[in-house]
Amino acid sequence: MSDGFDIKICCMGAGYVGGPTMAVIAAKCPKVRVCVVDLNQKQIDAWNSPNLPIYEPGLPEVVDKCRGKNLFFSTDIDGEIKAADIIFISVNTPTKTMGIGAGRAANVKNCELCARRIADVSESDKIVVEKSTVPVRTAQAVRRVLECNDKGLKFQVLSNPEFLAEGTAIPDLMKPDRVLIGGVQSPEGIKAAQTLVSVYANWVPKEQILTTNLWSSELSKLVANAFLAQRVSSINSISALCEATGANVSEITRAVGMDDRIGKRFLNSSIGFGGSCFQKDILNLVYLCETYGLKECAEYWNQVIVMNNYQKKRFSEKMVSSMFNTVTGKKIAILGYAFKKDTGDVRETPSMFVVRDLVMEQAKIHVYDPQVSREDMWGEMNYTCNLSETTHPGLEAAVTTSTDAYAACDGAHALAVLTEWDEFKELDFERIYKNMAKPAFVFDGRNILDHDGLRKMGFEVHAIGKPDPNKFSDL
Repeated sequence: MSDGFDIKICCMGAGYVGGPTMAVIAAKCPKVRVCVVDLNQKQIDAWNSPNLPIYEPGLPEVVDKCRGKNLFFSTDIDGEIKAADIIFISVNTPTKTMGIGAGRAANVKNCELCARRIADVSESDKIVVEKSTVPVRTAQAVRRVLECNDKGLKFQVLSNPEFLAEGTAIPDLMKPDRVLIGGVQSPEGIKAAQTLVSVYANWVPKEQILTTNLWSSELSKLVANAFLAQRVSSINSISALCEATGANVSEITRAVGMDDRIGKRFLNSSIGFGGSCFQKDILNLVYLCETYGLKECAEYWNQVIVMNNYQKKRFSEKMVSSMFNTVTGKKIAILGYAFKKDTGDVRETPSMFVVRDLVMEQAKIHVYDPQVSREDMWGEMNYTCNLSETTHPGLEAAVTTSTDAYAACDGAHALAVLTEWDEFKELDFERIYKNMAKPAFVFDGRNILDHDGLRKMGFEVHAIGKPDPNKFSDL
């Protein structure tokens, strides 16, 4: 090409997936021009500034290296579609809130709108890549929309699901376990898939780039997240049994994880999983099973969600029951609001549900998280829990966002660690204990603290899956 680029890529959607993925492609492929487009001017302005719209370790350095050279962010959607050889669709596919399949099915409206825009604007043949997590056979709908163009253009539709973990997205992209590309098994489809393979082959070994048919690729993403979430719910179910019997879930995890057939990963008990993917994808899988008449399969996977909800509720109830069955008017410090460390993402965060439960018990909540803004906290609370100042007058006054952990804990009756931020392990707990109301309670929802050390200071400590020495005398 006369401009020096071998391939031009347009990514529709400047969110958690599109932004980092395209930044790494640009960094690894200097002969590829990459432009991320979005309708949201504020989002694009943030990508073009030093203050990126998402927090992800390593991302600013990657963006700074390429931005303005072969990585661009723009609201000129039509212009970038026309110029592109490959178009990624990386838009939100939330769970439907009403209509058929509400509460389970994914809403793929945004994917269809992207396909219609591509069909309307394009002036040449394109490769269109599903990057969004979608129900199996969504590509068929995208393909039908694209085929209805009246210009005689040919579009090849591929599936290229992402397997990123927030907080480690950049390492995941730099050294992926695998890259999955699904396409129609026709000469044209196979050629399109190989074009995308050639992009990833700039840094990913060929043996780690898997090519499949479209439907296997689409379903693989749902299954991968379902299996990971299943492990979390499995160990969390055992954590409840441990607390009832005096067993220690960490010892169980170590014993079980040493079996090579099982492995050690995703066996850390906690207050439950969160984030944008696990629950949404499992509910999508449940709905797919129901749609195809696989009732028992649907019930099996739905139990993963049931257990996750149980774990969050169990934690809230443990807090209330331990504090003399009332938290009304008591200050409670919440350390961590993001759904995991090293991210500012609050979507489906377990912390939100614990805060909601405590607010309903009329506690005075003080939240500290190093990366979560009050605006984001309230936005997700309103969207997911329908909890706002309008629906619950007095909510704003009941929940304070603190500037640091010590301010949150000052005068508190209890503190709850709900996100595993490393900085919480390094806090001066003797200082915290001195300034808390007594008895001072610690509820460790991530099992990251030194429980024996805290008890020696005077704290009453309750942790996920750990025996309570006040309950068992034979530990």
